[in-house]
Amino acid sequence: MTAWSKLTALAAAAAFCVASNAKAADIDIVFALPSSTLTFTSVFIAEDAGFFKAEGLKPEFRNLVGVASNNAVIGGSADFSVGTAATFLRGAAQGQRMFAIANMVDRPMVELVLRKDVAEAAGYKESMTTAEKAKLLKGKTIAVQGIGSIVHAMQRLVAGMGGLDPDKDMTVVSMEPPAMVAALKTKQIDGYTTSMPFTTQSIMEGNSVMIASGPLGDLPNYTPTGYAFLYTRPEVCVKERVKCEKMGRAFKAANNFIHDKPDETWAILKKRFATMDEKLLAAAWEVTKKAHPRDISINVPAMVNAQKFSLDAKLLEPKDTLDKFDGLWTTDFVK
Repeated sequence: MTAWSKLTALAAAAAFCVASNAKAADIDIVFALPSSTLTFTSVFIAEDAGFFKAEGLKPEFRNLVGVASNNAVIGGSADFSVGTAATFLRGAAQGQRMFAIANMVDRPMVELVLRKDVAEAAGYKESMTTAEKAKLLKGKTIAVQGIGSIVHAMQRLVAGMGGLDPDKDMTVVSMEPPAMVAALKTKQIDGYTTSMPFTTQSIMEGNSVMIASGPLGDLPNYTPTGYAFLYTRPEVCVKERVKCEKMGRAFKAANNFIHDKPDETWAILKKRFATMDEKLLAAAWEVTKKAHPRDISINVPAMVNAQKFSLDAKLLEPKDTLDKFDGLWTTDFVK
């Protein structure tokens, strides 16, 4: 072979390798996101700090409220979603088994607020127990973020703590968090349940009072929990294992970033919530960041407590609970 022929062959081989590597790095992911609250900070960090890109992932985000994100993964129109273990396990109990590979938030991050004038008229006092405050919900209109979601479960759970029937003793409507804040101000609703910073906003603006807060410790029986499971269909991690490997590494890097680079994390969140008052956002993040563990591996207690949340909220029948969680999760992709 001549020198030119050898050079041509080497160039062709190099071009093939570059093309192959580019192709291997070019992995499209359809990602269903249930909401844009601080609960999903790990997703924002993975995207904005470049961890998806570093893994060669090109996510297409679809905002699908509540259980719609879960259903998108089940139906195959989305590859991954981040959702609560409570919703994840309810699906498994009904034969819709998904596969979880990470947990980015380890405590319930949902809260229920009641309009201040309504609460005070009903006899609200800050010194009341959570159960006593829950009784004040009787006859009220409460907005939730997605029927059947963990947010809806919170409304039902708190109602039960106050001895109320969540179906008969109050009216429930569904809307997105920004709309909840506006609807409460205009007195279209009496209260709402969702995640930070939208509950924080209403309280700091003086429009509502807190009835029950997962992050502030009003639900100790459900911690630790799986509140931000990263999951997909079981076959994805078998047939396209590289996707799960890359997603696991991206989210592990994201939660490490939250711990190691608080200033950079804060800068990303300020951009994500640019229209929100900075002091309000800071107050919400101060609480929320404590729920983002460095170790994002899944464990059995987190699933047991998540299932109990659904059971106590009466969104899950005792006969449908799972005794074992085999085949539903792994720690392989976040070691």
